[in-house]
Amino acid sequence: MKQEFDKLMAKLAVERDELNLKLHLASMEAKEEFASAEKMWEQVKLKAGDIADDSVETSDEFISTAKVVGEELKDAYQRIAKRIKD
Repeated sequence: MKQEFDKLMAKLAVERDELNLKLHLASMEAKEEFASAEKMWEQVKLKAGDIADDSVETSDEFISTAKVVGEELKDAYQRIAKRIKD
C-alpha cells in the first residue's frame, strides 16, 4: 500500500511540475505577445488620431491600412485572452 502511494505521489509530482512549467511558458508567451500588441496599439492610436484630425488629409489607403492593423490587434488580443483562460 505504501509503495502504491509513493508511486502515486511521484506521478503527481511529475504532473505538477509539467503543469507548472506549461503555465509559466504560457504566461511568458502571453506577455511577449501582449508587448508586441502594445506596439500595434500605439500605431493604431497614432493612425486613429490622424484620421480624426480634419486638418490632416488621409487617403482611403491610409484608412484601410489602419483598419488592417486594428484587425490584427483584435486577433492578437483574442489569442492572448485564450492563452490566459486556458
